[in-house]
Amino acid sequence: MASAGQEGSGKQGSFEQRLSELGIELPEVVKPLAAYVPAVTFNGTVQTSGQLPMVDGQLPATGKVGGEVSAEQAYGLARTAAINALAAIRSELGSLDRVTRVVKVTGFVASTPDFTGQPGVVNGASELLGEIFGEAGTHARSAVGVPVLPLDSPVEVEVTVAFD
Repeated sequence: MASAGQEGSGKQGSFEQRLSELGIELPEVVKPLAAYVPAVTFNGTVQTSGQLPMVDGQLPATGKVGGEVSAEQAYGLARTAAINALAAIRSELGSLDRVTRVVKVTGFVASTPDFTGQPGVVNGASELLGEIFGEAGTHARSAVGVPVLPLDSPVEVEVTVAFD
């Protein structure tokens, strides 16, 4: 998928500018809830820890998808969690313009036993990354249903990117 800032050259356009065009302001990096760091840089990649959809230090919704939380709400929460992951990546790299590829997204969806729409929920994260990074945002992915997540969050998202 083509996106603004994507020219035919080997280097991608300004992803920071694309964020601005989309009206997305990255928040401060969410502080870890336990003994870990928000992201680690290793061998040309940045791997984020699982990011919850925190907004101003709070979860906008809690509970299970397919129960207290609709699939549509969870889609938006996955998008917010991906924005938090991008904040962690930017904190490691200084700028998202250093990203050359989104490699992998893992989405965890706390859901009722009969809910099977985890892939649609995690699309909230995947589609956001496509909007920002264009072809470089195309990635491998897992969408996993789980019984519970930290703080009773409906979703958690991890992102791995390559950079130069």
